[in-house]
Amino acid sequence: MQTDRTQQLQEQVLDVLARDVSLHITGSGSKAFLGRAVEGELLDVATHRGIVHYQPTELVITARAGTTLREIEAALEEHKQILAFEPPHFGDAATLGGTLACGISGPRRAYAGAARDFVLGMKLINGRGELLHFGGEVMKNVAGYDVSRLMTGAMGTLGVILEVSLKVLPRPSYELTLAHACTAAAAITRMNQWAGRPLPVSATCFVDGVLYVRLSGAASAVESAHRQIGGEIVDDAADFWERVREQRHAFFAAAKSLWRISVPPATPSLTLAGDYLLEWGGALRWLKTEIDVATVRQVAQQAGGHASLLRGDASDERFHPLAPALLAVQQRVKQAFDPKGIFNRGRLYAEL
Repeated sequence: MQTDRTQQLQEQVLDVLARDVSLHITGSGSKAFLGRAVEGELLDVATHRGIVHYQPTELVITARAGTTLREIEAALEEHKQILAFEPPHFGDAATLGGTLACGISGPRRAYAGAARDFVLGMKLINGRGELLHFGGEVMKNVAGYDVSRLMTGAMGTLGVILEVSLKVLPRPSYELTLAHACTAAAAITRMNQWAGRPLPVSATCFVDGVLYVRLSGAASAVESAHRQIGGEIVDDAADFWERVREQRHAFFAAAKSLWRISVPPATPSLTLAGDYLLEWGGALRWLKTEIDVATVRQVAQQAGGHASLLRGDASDERFHPLAPALLAVQQRVKQAFDPKGIFNRGRLYAEL
């Protein structure tokens, strides 16, 4: 279904500017739980949808922000291609714009790249109501800011994403998931050892005393890697990785507070009591704990990382506080793109 609502969206932004009120940008709402609560008039991008251009031979797809991930993935599947950053959906109606605005990636991220690594170009409406176009549909070096990637993960605080061009990749011809029973410390060691070897690893996950590793690529390479690292073959592997990606695994249930902690992958087990699920070779650590916010963030920072609160007390800041110098930079960027602060005010931080 093709629907171009560029003009209507731009008119709404201009109208809001004239009345000096704020906007709450929304799509399907599947990622509304990410970040802080936002007030303001709704700017609904979900109906601005459709695949604009798809070149399977060039490994590039361009689609409007309201296009669902399911529609995009179905089109890619016809040509045995994938979104390499394996984005979580968190809902059947999840959109491309919301995925890029939140900058989220799935289990393949540590081995293929993050969402922003595959963004080639973007069309958007800035805080002055202007239509802007950055990048294109080819991979190339650019001078200055890569604005398309700057928008990725900005949570809609810099502008309204209208259209995105993405690099896609061929679907691996063969995949195998292996399971190893071990401790968390042993899992961290193994994941980092594997990362230093030419193995076709495409995902790792440690949970409930078992380390899962997914191998993807040519059958000969995958089988060779299996012989090298061992492990029991997981029969329902596709279902397992989907449950981890979509946070439907039993680990994610019944948690008062759920933390997303990013640290250097070789960091030893953290000194925070609770239940853990590890991904991305040890670089991403999900934690269920009752420990207070300040302590969790202090431990993460001491380990050279940061901690974001996905579920917990709504009065808490969701994202790790910025250092004053970095916050000042973020405020200048916000001022440049959205001088009146009309877009998703406070979604990332209260000061933005």
